[in-house]
Amino acid sequence: MASVLIDKLLTTVIQLKASDLHITVGQPPVVRHHGRMRRLETKHLDNDDTTALMKSITPDRCQQELQEKGGSDFAIEYVDGFRFRVAVFKQRGSIGMVLRRIPSQFLTFEQIGMPEAVRSMIVRPRGLILVTGPTGSGKTTSLASMLNFLNDNYDRHIITLEDPIEYYHKHKKSTVNQREIGVDVPDFKEGIRRALRMDPDIILVGEMRDLATIHAAIEAAETGHIVFGTLHTSGAASTINRIIDVFPKDQQDQVRTQLSTALIGVLSQGLLPKKPDGLIAAYEMMVVTDAIQNLIRENKVYRIDSSIQTGRKYGMFLLDDSLFKLWKDGLCEKEEVLLRSKKPAELAAKIAAAERGMLEEMEEDEEYEDDDDDDDDDD
Repeated sequence: MASVLIDKLLTTVIQLKASDLHITVGQPPVVRHHGRMRRLETKHLDNDDTTALMKSITPDRCQQELQEKGGSDFAIEYVDGFRFRVAVFKQRGSIGMVLRRIPSQFLTFEQIGMPEAVRSMIVRPRGLILVTGPTGSGKTTSLASMLNFLNDNYDRHIITLEDPIEYYHKHKKSTVNQREIGVDVPDFKEGIRRALRMDPDIILVGEMRDLATIHAAIEAAETGHIVFGTLHTSGAASTINRIIDVFPKDQQDQVRTQLSTALIGVLSQGLLPKKPDGLIAAYEMMVVTDAIQNLIRENKVYRIDSSIQTGRKYGMFLLDDSLFKLWKDGLCEKEEVLLRSKKPAELAAKIAAAERGMLEEMEEDEEYEDDDDDDDDDD
């Protein structure tokens, strides 16, 4: 009964091209479609329904973790290569689930509007590249696109450490070994330690959650590997602060020095509703130049934004520049870009000035057309 129901629900998600399915007691299943939550027209779920749905797809080890820790994450393979990342959890003593659809195709850099600077950065021989943004901002998709690009074009040994594995990579030009935390290796730190003995060129660290993992990732980047990592931060400056703040005070100067040489770039991103429907990414791109290395080393992170602003020739730009362009190109509503802006008052002023400029241009065009009409009358 429950497995039939979960099949029907997952088929609905795929048909609607929804991104997520939410299952909780006291309402029908809900899908997130183009960023909006929509209830499905089925019965309200009770305790037995959500428990049966959970049991129909959750591996035993994750059911055990759910009992012990109150939650668990895993990925499932559905029909025709469709995969879902699943979070099961307890709430008010009952079971809830959120299933996120993992796109089955890799997107190209052009399709996701990836900044140009990324292409040259990911083929460098060593260094730490961070992809940051809130949950659900498309970090996993961006990283999958980068690895797929490398796999298509370069012979490398790529090792991924993921919790859980979302995109499956085939061996193409590169050899790709994907290790799942809790299944293939106990944790990220141990995964990095082991990876260094496996002749890697590229190591992907799915999440840099704690001091031990962050420290291991920086050291791996220093020793001649490209390391990709993710953090739940918004913007380059706050990413650097977050990393340094994880360490005890007496180690922070040393970490600043290490990070200034290991870090080669930070890509921050967020997803916002696209007109008329769908989602689109806004990015912030920081490339670590000599000037930015000095700012990190000297604890002047507050000056990084102005370095990004003046670093256009290196392919750098701030999030608000990206948001302004999305509005100007007619891809996103003004309200949506202002909601995600770091300096909404400044962005609103810039948009208002652009709107005035557009109005003036339109008025000039109209005057010009009126002049043309007057000329026509003379004929």
